[in-house]
Amino acid sequence: MRALAAWTVRGAAGVLTGAALGHTLWNGVAEPGAALAFATLITVGELARRDRRDPLGRHPAPLGSAGALAYALLGQSAGQPTHHGVLQTVAVVVAAVLAGIVPHIARGRGPALDHLSRRVLTVAFAAACFQPLYNSGRLEQRVGQGPYLVGFLLFLLGLTALCDAVLAAALTGARTGRPYGRLLRDELRAQLGIGSAICATGVVMALGTAVAGLWALPVFSVPLLLTQLSFHRITAIRTTYRQTITSLARATEIAGCTRPGHSRRVAALSCAVGRELGLSERELTVLEYAALMHDIGQLSLVDPVPDGATAGLPDGEARRIAELGGEVARQTGVPAEVAVVVERQADPYREQPTAARIVRTVNAYDDLVGGSRHPGGSLAALERLRLGTGHDYQPEVVECLARVLARGGRDRVVPVPPG
Repeated sequence: MRALAAWTVRGAAGVLTGAALGHTLWNGVAEPGAALAFATLITVGELARRDRRDPLGRHPAPLGSAGALAYALLGQSAGQPTHHGVLQTVAVVVAAVLAGIVPHIARGRGPALDHLSRRVLTVAFAAACFQPLYNSGRLEQRVGQGPYLVGFLLFLLGLTALCDAVLAAALTGARTGRPYGRLLRDELRAQLGIGSAICATGVVMALGTAVAGLWALPVFSVPLLLTQLSFHRITAIRTTYRQTITSLARATEIAGCTRPGHSRRVAALSCAVGRELGLSERELTVLEYAALMHDIGQLSLVDPVPDGATAGLPDGEARRIAELGGEVARQTGVPAEVAVVVERQADPYREQPTAARIVRTVNAYDDLVGGSRHPGGSLAALERLRLGTGHDYQPEVVECLARVLARGGRDRVVPVPPG
């Protein structure tokens, strides 16, 4: 069913694109100057896109997205009415996006088909809600040209953002198998960040062009460009910080305290379980850092734990190692929440924060699967965890772990890359 929904979205985007390009080629381009100006803006935005996900959330090309929305909501240019309509809007946006992503495709880092499908359908939705009302004159009769028009545009962009979130959740759910409700919530949260700036810039561009003409486009593009550059710098800082934590986590492997790759496996699987439980992006970041550093207390031990497997240690010894790890984590300067998770990972689960419950469960699973004490593999390890749900492991976390493993298998969980 989910796969069918994803193919329906892609198919609808493909049919709409074909109809829009055919209609525009047959009837010609209305207001070619405006079409060229907005196409250039969208192309520049796509050329400046980021190839990887970053704090920009789900919008790697914010300037191009804002330009596309502005063209969909364009009713006038320098006081003169426009007549480009819905299909020409889609055709111009598609042509500009394709022109802008050519260099990225040449480098083998082009955007995914799902992203392009979302862009087409989202822009078509905004244009279909605005252009017929405006061109028929009914919008001006009901709301005029004052603040009520601005309010209508903001309301329309809110609906457009909701449409984009629904499409994104459907496509991601088909790809990952995660629950749709949680995916939709994550997408709506992402819209509150850079998505709000994109929508606001799109409205300002459309209204500015209506009064000042096409010269307003480069002027109103500057704030979003500066915001994009600021986000890129924040991305670089966070990437460096994450690489530092990953390198610290590898110290236990280099010292022979833990098995190679253990901390990265625990971090990757912990984040997958956290997403299954519906944790926010900030909570997932804390969880990832804590999972990477969860064994760092073993560096303080005189006699190392065999294979670094702390799951089978007596409660008192496991808590002592966890408290040592929390103290080491505090000295490294990580956020206080990370150190708390590290030092409380060996407590009874009813006394732990959620992140510590996840780390303890996933760490025990990796120890059991990787050690010689449980040759039965994943199923035997999960059964051992279920037997410990009375005191050591939260039942909900264990079941979330089982669902994550059933969907993708342990080997398909994407590991955290080394620093």
